[in-house]
Amino acid sequence: MALTLDPVHPPEAVPRTWRERVRRGLPRAGLAALCGVLLALSFPPYGIWPLSVVAVAGISLLTYRRTVRQAAWSGLLFGLTFMLWLLYWIGVIGKDAWLILSVVEALYLVLMAAGLALVSRMRWWPLWSALVWITQEWVRDRVPLGGFPWGRLAFANTSSPYTPLAALGGAPLVSFAVALSGTLLAAAVLTYRQRITAGVLVVAAVVVGLLGYAVPLPTAGQTVSGPAAARIAVIQGNVPHAGMDFLGRPMQVLQNHVNETLKLAAEVKAGQVPKPDLVIWPENSSDVNPYITPEAYAAITTAVQTIGVPVLVGALVDGPDNQHVLNEGIVWDPVSGPGAHYTKQHPVPFGEYVPFRSILMKYITRLQRVARDFYPGRTTGILDVGPARIGDVICFEVAYDGIVHDSVAKGGRVLVVQTNNATYEHTDQPDQQFAMSRLRAIEHGRSVVIAATSGISAVIAPDGSVVHRTKLATAAAFEETVPLRDSLTPADRVGAWPEWVLALAGLGSVAAALAAGRQRRRRGLPTKDEKTSTGDSA
Repeated sequence: MALTLDPVHPPEAVPRTWRERVRRGLPRAGLAALCGVLLALSFPPYGIWPLSVVAVAGISLLTYRRTVRQAAWSGLLFGLTFMLWLLYWIGVIGKDAWLILSVVEALYLVLMAAGLALVSRMRWWPLWSALVWITQEWVRDRVPLGGFPWGRLAFANTSSPYTPLAALGGAPLVSFAVALSGTLLAAAVLTYRQRITAGVLVVAAVVVGLLGYAVPLPTAGQTVSGPAAARIAVIQGNVPHAGMDFLGRPMQVLQNHVNETLKLAAEVKAGQVPKPDLVIWPENSSDVNPYITPEAYAAITTAVQTIGVPVLVGALVDGPDNQHVLNEGIVWDPVSGPGAHYTKQHPVPFGEYVPFRSILMKYITRLQRVARDFYPGRTTGILDVGPARIGDVICFEVAYDGIVHDSVAKGGRVLVVQTNNATYEHTDQPDQQFAMSRLRAIEHGRSVVIAATSGISAVIAPDGSVVHRTKLATAAAFEETVPLRDSLTPADRVGAWPEWVLALAGLGSVAAALAAGRQRRRRGLPTKDEKTSTGDSA
């Protein structure tokens, strides 16, 4: 099945004027923008995951055997509508930040669309097209400044039939399966007159989507030496108000978390709830440096000693010099006080540090709000907190495959996500990040414990099911018995290899398509886009 049949519609005459080109291009442009909207709706908080498959099919049809310029234009409209909708929450920081980031992220989809057009001229083009999607995600997750993984197909499919595939090959395998289903459906549309071929393609797309049901997912604890479960308490102290100035007066956020911990301790003492084995506080739960602020140190110590078990405290502390701070999770013991700690490895550009500070500060005065840059940690977040060896990741780090993988591969028996989403409290961001945590649970066969200052705090089982979830903008404290696991999933064992293989294969397919086009031109033969292009510029 070569899947290189001509489109079912005959080529049209080439329009002569730019007005004609624009007029003929408007329907295609509108469809490209519509595909971007559909893809955005597949992500939380809407979570209509089948639309991710439809969107892939749509942009595949719009770029099928188009010229590179035509495909890039479709990709730009597709990427802009998708990213502007998906990342609207960035507007809390500033509309300019939202627009700039959306445009930058959309440019990757422009390049992807051009690649889709090139590989659509090859045999087995649905396969190569799906691989090109992974190439785009692979690059966008890393470049520039460490990348920005928001918008991966896998993150729209954190509770779909595709999700269990994460246990085999991580988020990249989920994205590939979604993309392959979409490109197969696009091929079915193009061959609809050949009913048997089209039917086979539809069945293949469905089968790819159902493969995840064959992947077994763990639910219970599993141990080699330590306990198989731990009772973990999560404290969500809440913040004075959402937005850029969520902290309120100094010590207020810290006192909120101290108060909720003391309330829990009183319930334990009264026999209303069992005593936990450990307690998790969120990122920035101490809004002042407890090492140099005696009141903060004393307040945390009182709370920890009253509950009587180790507490993981999130705090900003001084860095190696007066120009840097550290974003840390600190293990605070009721007897020995603060001890082991994890420092966030991947600070957020422009949010937690300013790249090219000496230049940009002259032109963007709002960056002065980031007075000191966050200094990146150099070690993985493996911490012993009571009976549990946890893999700690902080906030946006949950979006990065390598950081979460290392937290499990190096000994984490339960994943802990300390986060502070108070800036984005009334936006889509907390739901989008929560969905990523669900995928990580399945990918690594670990429970995920999320502690957020103002929500969403939660416990997610190793099979991705939600055990407990708090409401936004509320103070809360809850306990759950969480399974602890030592065994590694296939995704843990293979690490980043599946993504590299898939991405390089996609890159190779584009290179092969370019080489084939050059060879045809040397031989004086018309290229396939010359045969089938309708001639519009959009």
